[in-house]
Amino acid sequence: MVDQSVGAATGGRRASRNTQGLIERASGHFAAARLEGLIALYARPLTGRGVAISIGEDMERSVVDFVRCSYLGLDNHPKIVRGAIEAIECYGTLHWSCARTRLNFGLIGDLEDSLSDLFDARVIVYTTVLAANMGALPILASGHLTNGKKPVMVFDELAHASLAFHKGTIAEETEVVTIPHNDLQALEAICRDKGTVVYICDGIYSMGGGAPIEDLLALQQRYGLFLYIDDAHGISIFGRNGEGYARSRIPGTLGDRTIIASSLGKGFGASGGLIMLGTSRQEELFRSFAVAHAFSASPNVAAIGAALASAELHRTPELHRLQLALQDRLQLFDRLFETRGAHGKLPIRLVTIGDELVSIGAARAILDRGFYVSAVFFPTVRKGRSGLRICPTAGHQPKDIENLCEALAAIVPPDEVGQKAPATLSPDVPKAGEGR
Repeated sequence: MVDQSVGAATGGRRASRNTQGLIERASGHFAAARLEGLIALYARPLTGRGVAISIGEDMERSVVDFVRCSYLGLDNHPKIVRGAIEAIECYGTLHWSCARTRLNFGLIGDLEDSLSDLFDARVIVYTTVLAANMGALPILASGHLTNGKKPVMVFDELAHASLAFHKGTIAEETEVVTIPHNDLQALEAICRDKGTVVYICDGIYSMGGGAPIEDLLALQQRYGLFLYIDDAHGISIFGRNGEGYARSRIPGTLGDRTIIASSLGKGFGASGGLIMLGTSRQEELFRSFAVAHAFSASPNVAAIGAALASAELHRTPELHRLQLALQDRLQLFDRLFETRGAHGKLPIRLVTIGDELVSIGAARAILDRGFYVSAVFFPTVRKGRSGLRICPTAGHQPKDIENLCEALAAIVPPDEVGQKAPATLSPDVPKAGEGR
C-alpha cells in the first residue's frame, strides 16, 4: 500500500500524514465501490473458495472468492477449525483482559515455542501484524537495537500502510526517509552517508512483487544495514517449513540485524501476527516495551488453538503438497491471462486499468459473472494506477481459474493489461454508477 501522505506541510515541516486530503480524494471512489456492492460485504463461507454474499433480507448469492489471501486454502481447513474449538473447550474461556506483561495463556507459550522451532527464530505472537509493527518500529527508532545510536529509518515507498502509518510516531524519535520502490542505489547512498540505517519494506508487496532479499543482505554485510521486513504475504507459501519468502532466503540464524514480521492469518490459515527475532536481547526489549505486549492482551484462545493446529500441519507433507498446488494454480492463471506479474512464483496478480471508476465497473462486471475480485484504487495504489487485484490459491479448483480468466478476457483484453494508459474495456462494461 502506498504512503498515505499526500504532501501537506505544516509550519515548514513536511507532515507525515494528511488524512483530511486522503479522505477528500478517495471518498468518492469508496462510495462508488460501496454502491456497486464491492466493499464492506457480509458473507458466510462455503466449501472451497466459495462464499455466500448477503444481498438482502434472507437472500444470498454464491460466488467464487479471489479476494481472500489464504493462499494455501487453510482458512477453513478442518484441522485448524478443530484446533480452535478444542482450545476453547480445554481452557473454558475465550479471552483474558490483561496485558501480556502480567498474565499469559499457557497455550500461547506453547505456540511461540512451536513457531520458534518451526522458523528457527525467537517468535513473539500478537493479535495482528499491525500490532506487531506498532510495537517494533519505535523500539528500532530508539537506537537500542543499533548499539545505542538512533538510526535513520528508511521506508520503501510501497511499504504497506501498517508500516507507513507509524512514520509520524517514529519521526519523533529519529530521522525518517522514504525512497523509491526497491531503489538499492538510493538505499546504499544513505548507508554510506548516515552509517546507522534501518530499512523497512515488505517481503512480498500487497499489490505484487517482492523485495530483493539477497541484494539487501549484501548491503547488510557491507554497511551493517538493519532490515525490518514485513512478510505477511510470504508466510507458509515458501520454505521447507513454511517460514516464508524472506526467512527462507536468509541462511542460518537471523542474527542481530534482521527482524521479520508476518501474519498467522494469510497463508498460515489461522489468526494473528508474529515477529521473528534473532537475539535474546531483542526478545527481552520486545516483551517489556512493545506497545501491544506491554499494554494490550494476547490473541484469544481460539486463535491460539487454530495457530497451534496449523503449526502442526506445517510439519507434515501436506504443506509441500499445498505449496505445489498454489504454484500450479498460478501457472494456470498465467497461461490463460497475462499480467505484468505473470510467470513468477509470488501469489498476487494485478490487472492494471488506470481509471478508478472503470476499475470499479470492471470488478462489478466480474462479480455479475460469479467471481469476487478486489477493485483497488487510491490510497491502496497510486492515483491513476487502479485496477483489479486477484489472489489465486491452492484451494481454487482449476475450473475456477479457467472460468475467471474467461470472464476477465471478456472485460479486460490481456494485451492491454499493465499498459500505462487505461485499458480499453469491453463496450458493455460501464463505469461505476452508469446504467445500474
